[in-house]
Amino acid sequence: MGLSMSGFAQQEADSTKVEQLDEVVITDSRFALKRENSGKTVIKISQNEIERNQGRTVSELINTKSGIEINGSRSYAGQNIGTYVRGGRNRQVLVMIDGVQVNDPSQINGDYDFRLLNLSQIESIEIIKGAASTLYGSGAATAVVNITSKKASANKIRGVFASSIGTNQSQKDQNYNIADFNNNVAIDGSLNKFTYRAGFNQQFTDGMSAVITENNEKDAFSKYGVDVNLGYNFSDAFVLNIFGNYTDANAEIDGYNADFNLTDTYDSFNSKQSRAGLSSEFKYNKGSVNLNAAYSEYDRAFISSFPSTFESKNYVLDLYNKYVFNDKFYTILGINALENSALFSKEQTFSIIDPYANVVYVSDFGLNVNAGVRMNNHSEYGTHFTYNINPSYVMKYDNDSYSKLFGSYSTSYIAPTLSQLFGNFGPNPDLEPEENKTIEGGIEYKLSNKFRISGLYFNREEKNFVIYDSTLGYINAADLVKTQGVEFELNATPAKGLSITANYAFVENKEDDPVRIPKHKANLLLGYDFSPKTFASLSYQYTSDRLDTGNHILDSFSLFNLYVSHTAMNNKIKLFAGIDNILNEDYLEISQYTTKGRNGRLGFQLTL
Repeated sequence: MGLSMSGFAQQEADSTKVEQLDEVVITDSRFALKRENSGKTVIKISQNEIERNQGRTVSELINTKSGIEINGSRSYAGQNIGTYVRGGRNRQVLVMIDGVQVNDPSQINGDYDFRLLNLSQIESIEIIKGAASTLYGSGAATAVVNITSKKASANKIRGVFASSIGTNQSQKDQNYNIADFNNNVAIDGSLNKFTYRAGFNQQFTDGMSAVITENNEKDAFSKYGVDVNLGYNFSDAFVLNIFGNYTDANAEIDGYNADFNLTDTYDSFNSKQSRAGLSSEFKYNKGSVNLNAAYSEYDRAFISSFPSTFESKNYVLDLYNKYVFNDKFYTILGINALENSALFSKEQTFSIIDPYANVVYVSDFGLNVNAGVRMNNHSEYGTHFTYNINPSYVMKYDNDSYSKLFGSYSTSYIAPTLSQLFGNFGPNPDLEPEENKTIEGGIEYKLSNKFRISGLYFNREEKNFVIYDSTLGYINAADLVKTQGVEFELNATPAKGLSITANYAFVENKEDDPVRIPKHKANLLLGYDFSPKTFASLSYQYTSDRLDTGNHILDSFSLFNLYVSHTAMNNKIKLFAGIDNILNEDYLEISQYTTKGRNGRLGFQLTL
């Protein structure tokens, strides 16, 4: 992923125009379709929104979206991240970067660590909620997070330099010392048919203890990353890009004493990621052949009284043909191959080879259908068939207004991870794969370019859900796990310069109370453009009571955040400032672990 950025005023104007006049979504079909023709719930985080959240992390931004809880995003910088979408777990969320699936095979859930990302590297994020295994394979049971990195500038050379400083303090330790430092540098451009991007990012954050203790010992987190992307347009028909990136993250963490009580310790954690890959597209007549491939290595080490190291690697290849018969009928035929390897007592490996097909039909009388099938071929579990059917119906009115009814029925499949099968903690090679069925239905209404509201109901049934038993290790749950919920989203511009974004989610597990997953969560953002150069926003987030491990009940909490930005010098420089948790709310995300109190930050970005 690169770090390049365009001029702010042009980006914001272009992004706003796209969102209001003709917003396009891609992830649910891999074709650029108008939102009104999509039958899925797709959240689009545009470059405009990313620019207005500078200084925050990827986890913090995604955590403001409906039906999503990113646990750990409000804690000290080195805290582990838990991604819960619609009541699901980490292993049910698939992360993609520039069309390539990313995951660490040595992780218990085989997931990807959002702490390795830097928001300044990202052009946009699309989140498709619900089962999407037919297009994206094993693991896409509750959501796909599709991240697109920055593109090279059309200029011969461009430089972007960004820096921010801020506090990093708990509710009880409001000393306002500067303890958070972020720096980003990027060079990119285009030379005839050749494009290039190169970037460097660095973070150092101190000031908070991981665990709540009397002496409040500080636990630092540091990270740096290097990214390179090179592209060449051989012709109007053929484009090739190669990329590579490296990230090194270090965290001081707290652990357990001789009596197995959580306390201040001098433990630490190191995580390194190396990735290299390519993407290419060959266009012909009405279609294109696309290839995305990558090789990744992950190395993690825990230095403590109970030290451990983890090494893993994976190969991912996705080859597919897109064909447009006409303006109504779109098809994809592809094959996805994946090999995961991880070192435990010895190296363990499994591979997956999946052929898949997807069809999109967009009628001229309002009916739209997105349907697909996939044949999952797993080296440990044989063949599994998944499918989805996703119809919608649009009633169009004057001035780009419409009403839309949509629904879907999808199946998904999640193979146990290498850690669950062969790892160091309670492995069980006899585990069965999880099989999920998801049904959802909803309605969306858009009034011109001023107002859009949507609501939906979802119901998910999970068979062979993998759980951890302190005596038996990893086992399949005997009973079906059933989760249901409702979601509402609102986007409005009731007056010139004023924008309102709001969402609410209710999630219910019918069997028990899921750990760290709120039953109720709501977000509200009020934004105002005082001028084309000055913007301010006030956001609110409510999170209800949650159950934590050890049968601890974590109280509900409410957070208010403020953000202001201003561009100057012909949009070459942008200044921004923010205050998070304005009221210094005292709350917990994870029992016994520290969370952020009132904190401020200042920053700038210079584009040359």
